[in-house]
Amino acid sequence: MENAYVLELSESKFKDLYICSCGYAQCEPLHSFGPAVRPNYLIHYIIDGAGVYQVGERKYRLGAGEGFLVEPEVLTYYQADRDEPWSYLWIGFAGKYAKEYLEDLGLNSRQLTFHSSQGEEIRELLLSMLKCQDGSAAGQYRLQSLLYGFFEVLSRDVVVKENAQSMENFYIERAIKYIKNYYSEGIKVMDIADYLCVNRSYLYKLFKNNLRMSPQELLTRFRISRSKELLSVTKLSIENIALSCGYQDALVFSKAFKKTVGCVPTAYRREHAKEVGRNLAKNKELLEELRGRHLPEGESKEL
Repeated sequence: MENAYVLELSESKFKDLYICSCGYAQCEPLHSFGPAVRPNYLIHYIIDGAGVYQVGERKYRLGAGEGFLVEPEVLTYYQADRDEPWSYLWIGFAGKYAKEYLEDLGLNSRQLTFHSSQGEEIRELLLSMLKCQDGSAAGQYRLQSLLYGFFEVLSRDVVVKENAQSMENFYIERAIKYIKNYYSEGIKVMDIADYLCVNRSYLYKLFKNNLRMSPQELLTRFRISRSKELLSVTKLSIENIALSCGYQDALVFSKAFKKTVGCVPTAYRREHAKEVGRNLAKNKELLEELRGRHLPEGESKEL
């Protein structure tokens, strides 16, 4: 059994991120929940005591100052310790960007547990949430601000309990996604490091150890790859292609292109145009041959 204080909400006017429920529980020895699924995200934070959290074959022994993420529609099980049963608080939430905001904390389906030293402030936030019972517009805005406050507190010093390789993969995935989304805006390596909240030397080490190239090399390769597409399929000027790929200076773009590809952009475009012409001629000959084979007698073989 557990002694619990709970706030349940049926609807919200917010869409990006909104609270569904929150509560505080003091559990009896070996009190458990599940195996079961929940319809929305839940973050549990342990105030004192200990217990076990299990997802599939993964089992975590957790104590005070630690927490765990429950994902929607995922079968989970958790149980209080026999000798030191835990007390925890939880906040349930959903929304269009809930998954993305959790990624900012380093939490996802690969990483479900964390540690935070902000226990007292987290507790105060929850108590404030439990007081918002009237369902008024003011109460909803207050709950929304407290929910964002909860994420802000966790983001300060949350330490994700995972192995170093998993954390490195997380940073690299985020860096590559950032490059794909913003390469055309003239971003620099320092912008990538700032986005990930790591220093530039650490980012360089991550890339060299895992990708065998520097962040600048990957950024350049992505830009040059995109520029080759534009040179091949458009009639945009070299200046416009440079700008479209994040280069403010066409000369800098041309030098980077030659260093990577082996020729300047204009030469690449000329050679590729010849190749396209040859391929078109071959395709035309093949089409004529196929039509000649399959047209019924009496029908024209003209294209």
